Amino acid sequence: MSKGKRIAVTGMSINTPLGDTLPGFLDGLLAGRSALSNWKTIDVSRCYSKVGADLSEYDVAKKVASFEGKIPADVWKRLRKLVSKAPWSTKLSMLLAVDGWLDAGLFQVEGIDTTRVASIVAGHNINFNYQYQNRLQYAEEPDYMDSLLALTGLDTDHAGSVSEVLNVRGPIYTVGSACASANTALRLAIDELRYHGNDYAMVVGAVLDFSPVELHAMALMGAITFQSFNDTPQKASRPFDTKREGFVPAHGGGVMVLEDLEQAKKRGAKIYAEILAVETNSDANHLPSPSEEGQSRLMARLLKECELAPEQIDYINAHATSTPLGDLTETRSIKRVFGKHAYKLKVNATKSMLGHTCWAAPAVESIAAILQMNGGMLHPSINIENIDPEIDLDVCNGKSVEHAVRYCMKNSFGFGGINAVSIMRTPSAEEANLGALGAELRRLGRKS
Repeated sequence: MSKGKRIAVTGMSINTPLGDTLPGFLDGLLAGRSALSNWKTIDVSRCYSKVGADLSEYDVAKKVASFEGKIPADVWKRLRKLVSKAPWSTKLSMLLAVDGWLDAGLFQVEGIDTTRVASIVAGHNINFNYQYQNRLQYAEEPDYMDSLLALTGLDTDHAGSVSEVLNVRGPIYTVGSACASANTALRLAIDELRYHGNDYAMVVGAVLDFSPVELHAMALMGAITFQSFNDTPQKASRPFDTKREGFVPAHGGGVMVLEDLEQAKKRGAKIYAEILAVETNSDANHLPSPSEEGQSRLMARLLKECELAPEQIDYINAHATSTPLGDLTETRSIKRVFGKHAYKLKVNATKSMLGHTCWAAPAVESIAAILQMNGGMLHPSINIENIDPEIDLDVCNGKSVEHAVRYCMKNSFGFGGINAVSIMRTPSAEEANLGALGAELRRLGRKS
Protein backbone atom coordinates (compact mmCIF):
# COMPACT_ATOMS: atom_id res chain seq x y z
CA MET A 1 0.00 0.00 0.00
CA SER A 2 1.22 3.51 -0.78
CA LYS A 3 2.62 5.18 2.32
CA GLY A 4 1.03 8.29 3.76
CA LYS A 5 -2.56 9.43 3.90
CA ARG A 6 -5.34 7.18 2.75
CA ILE A 7 -7.39 9.04 0.15
CA ALA A 8 -11.18 9.11 0.03
CA VAL A 9 -13.55 10.32 -2.69
CA THR A 10 -16.11 12.40 -0.77
CA GLY A 11 -17.77 14.39 -3.55
CA MET A 12 -18.70 13.72 -7.16
CA SER A 13 -20.63 15.41 -9.95
CA ILE A 14 -21.40 14.41 -13.51
CA ASN A 15 -22.70 15.87 -16.75
CA THR A 16 -23.34 13.67 -19.78
CA PRO A 17 -26.32 13.32 -22.13
CA LEU A 18 -27.50 10.50 -19.84
CA GLY A 19 -27.97 12.99 -17.01
CA ASP A 20 -26.39 15.57 -14.71
CA THR A 21 -27.22 13.87 -11.41
CA LEU A 22 -25.50 10.84 -9.94
CA PRO A 23 -28.65 8.68 -9.58
CA GLY A 24 -29.89 9.68 -13.04
CA PHE A 25 -26.52 8.85 -14.56
CA LEU A 26 -26.39 5.43 -12.89
CA ASP A 27 -29.98 4.70 -13.87
CA GLY A 28 -29.15 5.37 -17.53
CA LEU A 29 -26.07 3.18 -17.40
CA LEU A 30 -27.78 0.23 -15.73
CA ALA A 31 -30.64 0.48 -18.23
CA GLY A 32 -28.16 0.30 -21.10
CA ARG A 33 -29.31 3.58 -22.66
CA SER A 34 -27.15 5.13 -25.34
CA ALA A 35 -26.19 8.80 -25.07
CA LEU A 36 -25.27 9.00 -28.75
CA SER A 37 -26.95 10.94 -31.51
CA ASN A 38 -26.00 12.98 -34.53
CA TRP A 39 -24.23 16.24 -33.68
CA LYS A 40 -26.77 19.04 -33.24
CA THR A 41 -25.09 22.44 -33.17
CA ILE A 42 -21.63 21.54 -34.47
CA ASP A 43 -21.56 22.03 -38.23
CA VAL A 44 -20.43 18.61 -39.47
CA SER A 45 -21.75 19.09 -43.01
CA ARG A 46 -18.21 18.69 -44.38
CA CYS A 47 -17.10 16.03 -41.85
CA TYR A 48 -17.13 12.33 -42.64
CA SER A 49 -18.29 11.50 -39.11
CA LYS A 50 -21.71 12.78 -37.98
CA VAL A 51 -21.98 10.91 -34.66
CA GLY A 52 -21.36 12.05 -31.09
CA ALA A 53 -22.75 12.48 -27.60
CA ASP A 54 -23.97 16.07 -27.69
CA LEU A 55 -24.42 18.41 -24.71
CA SER A 56 -24.53 21.60 -26.77
CA GLU A 57 -28.21 22.18 -25.95
CA TYR A 58 -27.66 21.70 -22.20
CA ASP A 59 -29.68 24.24 -20.18
CA VAL A 60 -26.93 26.13 -18.36
CA ALA A 61 -29.27 28.79 -16.95
CA LYS A 62 -31.56 26.14 -15.44
CA LYS A 63 -28.60 24.45 -13.76
CA VAL A 64 -27.37 27.75 -12.33
CA ALA A 65 -30.85 28.49 -11.01
CA SER A 66 -31.02 25.05 -9.37
CA PHE A 67 -28.21 26.04 -6.99
CA GLU A 68 -30.04 29.03 -5.53
CA GLY A 69 -30.58 28.46 -1.82
CA LYS A 70 -28.36 25.36 -1.82
CA ILE A 71 -25.03 27.18 -1.85
CA PRO A 72 -23.89 30.38 -0.10
CA ALA A 73 -25.38 33.51 -1.65
CA ASP A 74 -21.98 35.02 -2.48
CA VAL A 75 -20.91 31.85 -4.31
CA TRP A 76 -24.16 31.78 -6.29
CA LYS A 77 -23.72 35.43 -7.21
CA ARG A 78 -20.17 34.81 -8.46
CA LEU A 79 -21.32 31.72 -10.35
CA ARG A 80 -24.06 33.63 -12.17
CA LYS A 81 -21.68 36.43 -13.10
CA LEU A 82 -18.83 34.22 -14.30
CA VAL A 83 -21.02 31.77 -16.20
CA SER A 84 -22.74 34.58 -18.08
CA LYS A 85 -19.47 35.61 -19.78
CA ALA A 86 -17.51 32.35 -20.05
CA PRO A 87 -17.04 30.09 -23.07
CA TRP A 88 -19.42 27.13 -23.15
CA SER A 89 -17.06 24.44 -21.81
CA THR A 90 -15.77 26.72 -19.07
CA LYS A 91 -19.36 27.29 -17.95
CA LEU A 92 -19.76 23.52 -17.56
CA SER A 93 -16.50 23.22 -15.61
CA MET A 94 -17.72 25.78 -13.08
CA LEU A 95 -21.12 24.08 -12.76
CA LEU A 96 -19.49 20.70 -12.23
CA ALA A 97 -17.10 22.13 -9.63
CA VAL A 98 -19.89 23.76 -7.62
CA ASP A 99 -21.97 20.58 -7.85
CA GLY A 100 -19.05 18.42 -6.68
CA TRP A 101 -18.23 20.77 -3.79
CA LEU A 102 -21.89 20.75 -2.78
CA ASP A 103 -22.04 16.96 -2.95
CA ALA A 104 -18.97 16.74 -0.69
CA GLY A 105 -20.78 18.85 1.90
CA LEU A 106 -17.99 21.39 1.94
CA PHE A 107 -20.18 24.49 1.77
CA GLN A 108 -21.38 23.48 5.25
CA VAL A 109 -17.91 23.00 6.72
CA GLU A 110 -16.78 26.03 8.69
CA GLY A 111 -13.23 27.25 8.79
CA ILE A 112 -11.91 25.63 5.62
CA ASP A 113 -8.50 27.08 4.85
CA THR A 114 -8.93 27.83 1.15
CA THR A 115 -5.15 28.21 0.78
CA ARG A 116 -4.98 24.44 1.43
CA VAL A 117 -7.38 23.44 -1.35
CA ALA A 118 -6.04 22.26 -4.72
CA SER A 119 -7.93 22.22 -8.01
CA ILE A 120 -6.66 20.38 -11.07
CA VAL A 121 -8.35 20.59 -14.46
CA ALA A 122 -7.82 17.56 -16.69
CA GLY A 123 -7.36 18.26 -20.37
CA HIS A 124 -5.71 20.43 -22.98
CA ASN A 125 -6.96 22.36 -26.01
CA ILE A 126 -10.32 22.15 -24.23
CA ASN A 127 -12.07 25.08 -25.91
CA PHE A 128 -11.48 23.91 -29.51
CA ASN A 129 -14.83 25.04 -30.91
CA TYR A 130 -14.77 28.39 -29.15
CA GLN A 131 -11.39 29.12 -30.71
CA TYR A 132 -12.55 27.82 -34.10
CA GLN A 133 -15.61 30.08 -34.10
CA ASN A 134 -13.47 33.09 -33.22
CA ARG A 135 -11.11 32.30 -36.08
CA LEU A 136 -14.05 32.20 -38.47
CA GLN A 137 -15.17 35.56 -37.09
CA TYR A 138 -11.65 36.96 -37.49
CA ALA A 139 -11.66 35.91 -41.15
CA GLU A 140 -15.01 37.68 -41.67
CA GLU A 141 -14.55 40.77 -39.47
CA PRO A 142 -11.72 40.89 -36.89
CA ASP A 143 -13.25 43.56 -34.66
CA TYR A 144 -16.30 41.42 -33.94
CA MET A 145 -14.43 38.50 -32.43
CA ASP A 146 -14.44 37.94 -28.65
CA SER A 147 -12.04 40.50 -27.22
CA LEU A 148 -11.27 38.16 -24.30
CA LEU A 149 -10.14 35.27 -26.50
CA ALA A 150 -6.51 35.76 -25.46
CA LEU A 151 -7.59 34.92 -21.90
CA THR A 152 -10.68 32.72 -22.15
CA GLY A 153 -9.27 30.61 -24.96
CA LEU A 154 -6.60 29.27 -22.63
CA ASP A 155 -7.08 26.04 -20.68
CA THR A 156 -5.97 27.87 -17.55
CA ASP A 157 -9.18 29.89 -17.71
CA HIS A 158 -11.00 26.72 -16.60
CA ALA A 159 -8.73 26.46 -13.56
CA GLY A 160 -8.95 30.17 -12.79
CA SER A 161 -12.73 30.27 -13.15
CA VAL A 162 -13.25 27.28 -10.85
CA SER A 163 -10.84 28.86 -8.38
CA GLU A 164 -12.73 32.16 -8.40
CA VAL A 165 -16.17 30.60 -7.98
CA LEU A 166 -15.13 28.45 -5.02
CA ASN A 167 -12.52 30.87 -3.61
CA VAL A 168 -9.81 28.22 -3.99
CA ARG A 169 -6.47 29.79 -3.11
CA GLY A 170 -4.23 26.75 -3.10
CA PRO A 171 -2.51 25.29 -6.17
CA ILE A 172 -4.53 25.31 -9.38
CA TYR A 173 -3.38 24.05 -12.76
CA THR A 174 -4.26 22.01 -15.82
CA VAL A 175 -2.70 18.72 -16.88
CA GLY A 176 -2.79 17.22 -20.35
CA SER A 177 -2.30 13.51 -21.02
CA ALA A 178 -4.74 13.08 -23.90
CA CYS A 179 -7.38 10.49 -22.97
CA ALA A 180 -5.49 9.61 -19.79
CA SER A 181 -5.68 13.23 -18.54
CA ALA A 182 -8.17 12.79 -15.71
CA ASN A 183 -6.32 9.77 -14.26
CA THR A 184 -3.09 11.76 -14.39
CA ALA A 185 -4.93 14.61 -12.63
CA LEU A 186 -6.16 12.12 -10.03
CA ARG A 187 -2.57 11.03 -9.39
CA LEU A 188 -1.54 14.66 -8.91
CA ALA A 189 -4.49 15.32 -6.60
CA ILE A 190 -3.32 12.46 -4.38
CA ASP A 191 0.15 14.01 -4.34
CA GLU A 192 -1.32 17.38 -3.34
CA LEU A 193 -2.92 15.74 -0.30
CA ARG A 194 -0.05 13.45 0.69
CA TYR A 195 2.99 15.56 0.03
CA HIS A 196 2.03 19.23 -0.25
CA GLY A 197 -0.02 19.92 2.85
CA ASN A 198 -3.41 20.40 1.21
CA ASP A 199 -6.65 19.38 2.93
CA TYR A 200 -8.85 18.94 -0.14
CA ALA A 201 -8.18 18.37 -3.82
CA MET A 202 -10.60 18.58 -6.72
CA VAL A 203 -10.20 16.89 -10.11
CA VAL A 204 -12.21 18.61 -12.83
CA GLY A 205 -12.71 16.46 -15.93
CA ALA A 206 -13.59 19.26 -18.34
CA VAL A 207 -15.97 18.80 -21.27
CA LEU A 208 -13.99 18.81 -24.52
CA ASP A 209 -15.57 21.34 -26.91
CA PHE A 210 -14.96 19.65 -30.26
CA SER A 211 -14.85 21.66 -33.46
CA PRO A 212 -15.49 20.29 -36.96
CA VAL A 213 -11.75 20.47 -37.65
CA GLU A 214 -10.79 17.94 -34.95
CA LEU A 215 -13.70 15.67 -35.84
CA HIS A 216 -12.72 15.54 -39.49
CA ALA A 217 -9.02 15.14 -38.71
CA MET A 218 -9.75 12.16 -36.46
CA ALA A 219 -11.88 10.64 -39.21
CA LEU A 220 -9.08 11.12 -41.76
CA MET A 221 -6.72 9.39 -39.32
CA GLY A 222 -9.15 6.49 -38.97
CA ALA A 223 -9.51 6.96 -35.21
CA ILE A 224 -13.27 7.59 -35.06
CA THR A 225 -16.28 5.86 -36.56
CA PHE A 226 -17.65 7.27 -39.81
CA GLN A 227 -18.24 4.45 -42.29
CA SER A 228 -21.23 2.51 -41.03
CA PHE A 229 -23.25 4.24 -38.32
CA ASN A 230 -23.93 7.88 -39.28
CA ASP A 231 -27.60 6.95 -39.75
CA THR A 232 -27.78 4.77 -36.62
CA PRO A 233 -25.71 6.74 -34.11
CA GLN A 234 -26.80 4.79 -31.03
CA LYS A 235 -25.10 1.69 -32.45
CA ALA A 236 -21.84 3.45 -33.29
CA SER A 237 -19.92 2.78 -30.07
CA ARG A 238 -19.46 -0.99 -29.88
CA PRO A 239 -16.41 -2.05 -27.86
CA PHE A 240 -15.57 -5.75 -28.24
CA ASP A 241 -17.85 -6.21 -31.30
CA THR A 242 -16.43 -7.46 -34.59
CA LYS A 243 -17.89 -4.44 -36.41
CA ARG A 244 -16.25 -1.81 -34.23
CA GLU A 245 -14.54 0.76 -36.43
CA GLY A 246 -13.38 3.59 -34.16
CA PHE A 247 -14.37 5.56 -31.11
CA VAL A 248 -17.25 8.04 -30.90
CA PRO A 249 -16.26 11.56 -29.73
CA ALA A 250 -18.48 12.65 -26.85
CA HIS A 251 -19.30 15.60 -24.65
CA GLY A 252 -19.16 14.74 -20.98
CA GLY A 253 -17.46 15.85 -17.78
CA GLY A 254 -17.11 14.93 -14.14
CA VAL A 255 -15.64 16.13 -10.86
CA MET A 256 -14.14 14.14 -7.99
CA VAL A 257 -13.39 15.72 -4.60
CA LEU A 258 -10.68 14.01 -2.55
CA GLU A 259 -9.52 14.27 1.04
CA ASP A 260 -7.77 12.31 3.76
CA LEU A 261 -9.88 9.29 4.71
CA GLU A 262 -9.54 9.86 8.46
CA GLN A 263 -10.43 13.53 8.09
CA ALA A 264 -13.51 12.51 6.09
CA LYS A 265 -14.60 10.10 8.79
CA LYS A 266 -14.17 12.73 11.51
CA ARG A 267 -16.38 15.23 9.72
CA GLY A 268 -19.02 12.59 8.93
CA ALA A 269 -18.58 12.90 5.18
CA LYS A 270 -19.91 10.53 2.57
CA ILE A 271 -17.14 8.20 1.41
CA TYR A 272 -17.79 6.87 -2.07
CA ALA A 273 -14.49 5.06 -2.50
CA GLU A 274 -10.88 4.93 -1.42
CA ILE A 275 -8.31 5.61 -4.12
CA LEU A 276 -5.44 3.25 -3.37
CA ALA A 277 -3.07 4.49 -6.06
CA VAL A 278 -2.72 5.76 -9.61
CA GLU A 279 0.30 4.89 -11.74
CA THR A 280 1.36 6.09 -15.18
CA ASN A 281 3.88 5.18 -17.86
CA SER A 282 4.50 5.67 -21.57
CA ASP A 283 5.14 3.60 -24.69
CA ALA A 284 7.87 5.78 -26.24
CA ASN A 285 5.66 6.14 -29.32
CA HIS A 286 3.78 9.34 -30.21
CA LEU A 287 1.43 7.55 -32.61
CA PRO A 288 -1.98 6.19 -31.47
CA SER A 289 -0.70 2.63 -31.40
CA PRO A 290 -1.55 0.88 -28.09
CA SER A 291 1.14 -1.29 -26.53
CA GLU A 292 0.40 -4.57 -24.76
CA GLU A 293 3.82 -4.39 -23.15
CA GLY A 294 3.25 -0.88 -21.80
CA GLN A 295 -0.28 -1.50 -20.57
CA SER A 296 0.47 -4.82 -18.88
CA ARG A 297 3.66 -3.50 -17.31
CA LEU A 298 1.67 -0.63 -15.78
CA MET A 299 -1.14 -2.81 -14.45
CA ALA A 300 1.38 -5.17 -12.84
CA ARG A 301 3.29 -2.25 -11.32
CA LEU A 302 0.09 -0.79 -9.87
CA LEU A 303 -0.92 -4.08 -8.27
CA LYS A 304 2.51 -4.26 -6.66
CA GLU A 305 2.24 -0.66 -5.47
CA CYS A 306 -1.12 -1.44 -3.84
CA GLU A 307 0.18 -4.73 -2.39
CA LEU A 308 -2.68 -6.59 -4.06
CA ALA A 309 -2.65 -9.97 -5.73
CA PRO A 310 -4.29 -10.08 -9.17
CA GLU A 311 -6.98 -12.33 -7.68
CA GLN A 312 -8.14 -9.51 -5.40
CA ILE A 313 -9.38 -7.35 -8.28
CA ASP A 314 -13.09 -7.99 -8.84
CA TYR A 315 -13.89 -5.61 -11.66
CA ILE A 316 -12.14 -3.66 -14.42
CA ASN A 317 -13.74 -0.59 -15.92
CA ALA A 318 -12.05 -0.87 -19.27
CA HIS A 319 -10.70 1.88 -21.51
CA ALA A 320 -12.50 0.00 -24.32
CA THR A 321 -12.82 2.72 -26.94
CA SER A 322 -14.36 0.64 -29.76
CA THR A 323 -11.25 0.73 -31.94
CA PRO A 324 -10.17 -2.51 -33.66
CA LEU A 325 -6.65 -2.60 -32.21
CA GLY A 326 -7.29 -0.83 -28.91
CA ASP A 327 -9.87 -3.29 -27.58
CA LEU A 328 -7.75 -6.29 -28.52
CA THR A 329 -4.61 -4.81 -26.98
CA GLU A 330 -6.35 -4.09 -23.69
CA THR A 331 -7.83 -7.60 -23.60
CA ARG A 332 -4.43 -9.14 -24.23
CA SER A 333 -2.90 -6.96 -21.52
CA ILE A 334 -5.54 -8.03 -18.98
CA LYS A 335 -4.94 -11.70 -19.78
CA ARG A 336 -1.18 -11.22 -19.52
CA VAL A 337 -1.40 -9.66 -16.05
CA PHE A 338 -4.29 -11.60 -14.52
CA GLY A 339 -3.74 -15.05 -16.02
CA LYS A 340 -6.53 -17.49 -15.10
CA HIS A 341 -8.16 -14.87 -12.91
CA ALA A 342 -8.89 -12.81 -16.05
CA TYR A 343 -11.76 -15.21 -16.71
CA LYS A 344 -13.24 -14.62 -13.25
CA LEU A 345 -13.14 -10.83 -13.54
CA LYS A 346 -16.05 -8.69 -14.60
CA VAL A 347 -15.15 -6.15 -17.29
CA ASN A 348 -17.40 -3.53 -18.85
CA ALA A 349 -17.22 -0.67 -21.32
CA THR A 350 -18.84 2.59 -20.20
CA LYS A 351 -17.98 4.10 -23.59
CA SER A 352 -20.43 1.72 -25.26
CA MET A 353 -23.17 4.06 -23.96
CA LEU A 354 -21.40 7.40 -23.47
CA GLY A 355 -18.96 7.42 -26.35
CA HIS A 356 -15.46 8.70 -25.63
CA THR A 357 -15.37 11.83 -23.47
CA CYS A 358 -11.64 12.01 -24.19
CA TRP A 359 -9.70 14.10 -21.65
CA ALA A 360 -12.48 13.72 -19.05
CA ALA A 361 -13.05 9.99 -19.69
CA PRO A 362 -11.08 8.66 -16.68
CA ALA A 363 -13.07 10.92 -14.32
CA VAL A 364 -16.44 10.26 -15.98
CA GLU A 365 -15.83 6.51 -16.04
CA SER A 366 -14.35 6.38 -12.52
CA ILE A 367 -17.54 8.03 -11.30
CA ALA A 368 -19.52 5.43 -13.24
CA ALA A 369 -17.44 2.66 -11.66
CA ILE A 370 -17.81 4.06 -8.14
CA LEU A 371 -21.58 4.36 -8.49
CA GLN A 372 -21.76 0.75 -9.71
CA MET A 373 -19.55 -0.40 -6.85
CA ASN A 374 -21.83 1.27 -4.31
CA GLY A 375 -24.98 0.03 -6.03
CA GLY A 376 -23.79 -3.58 -6.21
CA MET A 377 -24.63 -3.83 -9.92
CA LEU A 378 -22.49 -3.48 -13.04
CA HIS A 379 -23.87 -1.90 -16.19
CA PRO A 380 -23.98 -3.76 -19.50
CA SER A 381 -21.60 -3.30 -22.40
CA ILE A 382 -24.04 -2.62 -25.23
CA ASN A 383 -23.97 -3.04 -29.01
CA ILE A 384 -22.12 -6.36 -28.91
CA GLU A 385 -23.90 -8.22 -31.69
CA ASN A 386 -20.98 -10.48 -32.59
CA ILE A 387 -18.23 -10.49 -30.00
CA ASP A 388 -14.64 -10.61 -31.23
CA PRO A 389 -13.59 -14.25 -30.70
CA GLU A 390 -10.32 -13.18 -29.08
CA ILE A 391 -12.22 -11.12 -26.49
CA ASP A 392 -13.30 -14.10 -24.41
CA LEU A 393 -13.61 -12.32 -21.04
CA ASP A 394 -16.84 -11.62 -19.15
CA VAL A 395 -17.61 -8.17 -20.54
CA CYS A 396 -21.17 -7.90 -19.15
CA ASN A 397 -22.47 -8.45 -22.66
CA GLY A 398 -25.87 -6.84 -23.13
CA LYS A 399 -27.12 -6.99 -19.55
CA SER A 400 -26.42 -5.53 -16.14
CA VAL A 401 -24.88 -7.96 -13.67
CA GLU A 402 -25.17 -8.17 -9.89
CA HIS A 403 -21.62 -8.23 -8.58
CA ALA A 404 -20.04 -7.33 -5.25
CA VAL A 405 -16.88 -5.31 -5.84
CA ARG A 406 -14.16 -4.86 -3.27
CA TYR A 407 -11.39 -3.62 -5.60
CA CYS A 408 -11.81 -2.04 -9.02
CA MET A 409 -9.17 -1.21 -11.63
CA LYS A 410 -9.77 1.70 -14.00
CA ASN A 411 -7.77 1.71 -17.24
CA SER A 412 -7.02 4.82 -19.31
CA PHE A 413 -4.77 4.92 -22.37
CA GLY A 414 -4.19 8.12 -24.32
CA PHE A 415 -2.74 9.29 -27.62
CA GLY A 416 0.99 9.84 -27.38
CA GLY A 417 1.55 6.44 -25.77
CA ILE A 418 0.34 7.73 -22.38
CA ASN A 419 -1.04 5.14 -19.96
CA ALA A 420 -2.66 5.78 -16.55
CA VAL A 421 -4.38 3.20 -14.36
CA SER A 422 -6.00 3.50 -10.93
CA ILE A 423 -7.26 1.09 -8.29
CA MET A 424 -10.22 1.94 -6.07
CA ARG A 425 -11.68 0.20 -3.02
CA THR A 426 -15.37 0.06 -2.10
CA PRO A 427 -15.90 1.20 1.51
CA SER A 428 -18.05 -0.78 3.90
CA ALA A 429 -21.64 0.43 4.26
CA GLU A 430 -20.84 1.90 7.69
CA GLU A 431 -17.68 3.58 6.42
CA ALA A 432 -19.40 4.94 3.31
CA ASN A 433 -22.06 6.87 5.24
CA LEU A 434 -24.00 7.46 2.02
CA GLY A 435 -27.39 7.54 3.73
CA ALA A 436 -30.32 8.21 1.39
CA LEU A 437 -28.06 8.38 -1.66
CA GLY A 438 -26.62 4.95 -0.88
CA ALA A 439 -30.14 3.56 -0.55
CA GLU A 440 -31.05 5.10 -3.91
CA LEU A 441 -27.97 3.61 -5.60
CA ARG A 442 -28.78 0.17 -4.19
CA ARG A 443 -32.41 0.56 -5.26
CA LEU A 444 -31.30 1.33 -8.80
CA GLY A 445 -29.09 -1.75 -8.70
CA ARG A 446 -31.97 -3.96 -7.64
CA LYS A 447 -34.30 -2.34 -10.16
CA SER A 448 -32.04 -3.24 -13.05
